[in-house]
Amino acid sequence: MRYVLIALAIAIGLIWLNSTPKESYNGPPRQYKEIISSGVLRAVTEYNAVSYHVDQDTTLSGFDYEILREFAQSKNLKLQVVPEMNFNERLTGIENGRYDILAVSTPITSRTSDTLLFTHPLLHAKQVLVQRKKADDADSSFISNQLQLAGKRLYVVKNSPALLRIHNLMNEIADTIYVEEVEKYGPEQLLAMVAGKDIDYAVCDETIARTALKNFPDLDISIDIGFTQLYAWGVSKQSTELLDTLNAWLDAYTKTKEYKTIKNKYIP
Repeated sequence: MRYVLIALAIAIGLIWLNSTPKESYNGPPRQYKEIISSGVLRAVTEYNAVSYHVDQDTTLSGFDYEILREFAQSKNLKLQVVPEMNFNERLTGIENGRYDILAVSTPITSRTSDTLLFTHPLLHAKQVLVQRKKADDADSSFISNQLQLAGKRLYVVKNSPALLRIHNLMNEIADTIYVEEVEKYGPEQLLAMVAGKDIDYAVCDETIARTALKNFPDLDISIDIGFTQLYAWGVSKQSTELLDTLNAWLDAYTKTKEYKTIKNKYIP
């Protein structure tokens, strides 16, 4: 029952997400001078307990959101944030100019670097396997190493950056891993589904998984799916001045007590 209530709370957040209006702007990505002239900074992020979420008192919170809010205030810009669960939709929104910044910590890979310019890294993390803790010595469903993933079915958020790593892992173990992409749910709802025994395995970002463990103490995230990667924000390939401005501000802000307070609040 407890996991059902947690999943319900996540679902309510996702319903709110889907009701958030999204502008249908299509055009070239805006240059920094255009952003300053408009007085509005448009950002896209992901709805989760780390990056961006609504607290019980309806306050907007989150690691990426609170840092982005500080940046916008420092430039006297009004901040508009749209939560988007689909990774490809976030990239498309940056490419077609709907958003100025991809303000969710995103792994820097060859694939994402083909589409985005990345800020200086904000975090380092990795993709992990989410499963239930071993019930007893006879529990054959528990995965204790990557080789045992052969023939197993893993659930991931649709278009997740984890997909590339899972496909590489199949080559490394020389066997098939079945992957189910889930379109309507976020990583935390997948964790709830594993805890509730609706599915056996999921793959998600380590930071989100660790944050969620307080709600799902019966879960195990000890098996790494990938290596540690650098995570950063992204902007359009055309937005070089915005990138330089962000990097200069982040270099200074990440040395402040305020940044350390935000990081300690959200990053386990």
